[in-house]
Amino acid sequence: MKARLKEHYIKTVAPALKKEFGYANVMAVPKLDKVTVNIGLGDATQNPKLMDGAMAELTAIAGQRPVVTKAKKSIAAFKLREGMAIGCMVTLRGERMYEFLDRLMSVALPRVKDFRGVSAKSFDGRGNYTLGMKDQLIFPEIDYNKVEKVKGMNICITTTAKTDAEAMSLLKLLGMPFRKN
Repeated sequence: MKARLKEHYIKTVAPALKKEFGYANVMAVPKLDKVTVNIGLGDATQNPKLMDGAMAELTAIAGQRPVVTKAKKSIAAFKLREGMAIGCMVTLRGERMYEFLDRLMSVALPRVKDFRGVSAKSFDGRGNYTLGMKDQLIFPEIDYNKVEKVKGMNICITTTAKTDAEAMSLLKLLGMPFRKN
């Protein structure tokens, strides 16, 4: 069974983008490449047990086991040694990516307190969008009682778009709720 968002992209978004930007070839139409979800835990240097909770929560959110990210350099001021676990990340592609984005846009983002839309200024200049979350409790997969510490996360949506305008149009048509100016 195809992801709901992927079918929406194939049936309505791709033809609309082709018409809007005047692409001659269907392969030139921007599409989603990958979604990277990252949780950085600086506190894991003092309390390594925090990492287990972050791994379990990210597994529940993404539906895929995350990889542990380790420190590249030692920094004495932060009591950090090279090779210490300081976060976890997961890269989603294909069906899982579309399922995750569908849940993010239709279920999780509307649960944010005082939500007025996501910022349209978070594009990097090459057609990629980065979104920061203050807590993981907006996802319905997380059990509120089992959370020991509220953790933020970065969600980076990588597209094949060449410009920010193309990427913005792609995400808007997919249903990303951008803030009204």
